[in-house]
Amino acid sequence: MGTVELPVVVGVDGSDAASDALDWAAELAGRRGLPLRVVHASLWERYEGYVAGTAADRPAERLHSEAVLATAAERAGRRVPALKVMTDLAADDAVTALLRAGQSAEALVVGSRGRGEFASLLLGSVGLGIAARAQCPVVVVRGRPQNVHGGMNRVVVGIAERERPGEREPAPPSAAVAFALREARLRGGELEAVHAWRCAGPEDHGARENHGAHEDHRARENHRARQDHARRAAELLDETLGGATAAGLPPVPVAHRPVEGPARKALLDASAHADLLVVGARRRQGHFGMQLGLVNHAVLHHAKCPVAVVPVS
Repeated sequence: MGTVELPVVVGVDGSDAASDALDWAAELAGRRGLPLRVVHASLWERYEGYVAGTAADRPAERLHSEAVLATAAERAGRRVPALKVMTDLAADDAVTALLRAGQSAEALVVGSRGRGEFASLLLGSVGLGIAARAQCPVVVVRGRPQNVHGGMNRVVVGIAERERPGEREPAPPSAAVAFALREARLRGGELEAVHAWRCAGPEDHGARENHGAHEDHRARENHRARQDHARRAAELLDETLGGATAAGLPPVPVAHRPVEGPARKALLDASAHADLLVVGARRRQGHFGMQLGLVNHAVLHHAKCPVAVVPVS
């Protein structure tokens, strides 16, 4: 029995940002040899203040939706000529339609701005809810044109402390690492793995009374602590990515970058020279959806490149 090919799904609404997302999704599908499913929700217009006054007005709304889909399908076909493109006019709100489509998708791609409801996609709970609740990786196409258009030849993945494998046997790469590695390989680029670490400084109380040898001792202890944290961060990156390169596949250049400081800043800085930033989001036990966390919220709002949020166990 053959493997079912899950499509790449993209939401469109006729906006410029949705067109960028469409182009990005078409290229993703083309790289992976998958079909593209273009989704437009027919209720998006109501968020622009458009409400059909009579039943006679409704065909115009449907014609508009069909035109959006037809234009998007034509654009995707021009972007990737051999691409198989499917369209879906969903009689639902955008979030519900995309979450439903994401239940059987390789990835779900959306823009960071749009018309109506999508105009505040990442400014409130709606867009963040898509990233948090989808069952597949969600890519938010945002950032500077040179990053969106793949001019950096680099994919960045954030490595969290709790992704560390056991001491005895190396664990397989997480879903986020696997997603990032595959993208880097298919793009023919580099994978940069970023792990941020912070070393707690000495306690402030009593610091003014400590002088001479005590201050020297404190400085040496602080230096040793920083060295220890930096060493553990480097070991973490080695262990996490040690088994990431699959046998029989083209090798991917991997840069390990432990960074002292907040994870938010480290990832945002790295996004400036990346085509894609990949972060993992853990599923919450007993809850529907995933835990995005403050760092993921920050990169979804402020990254200089597209961001992929990948569910991890």
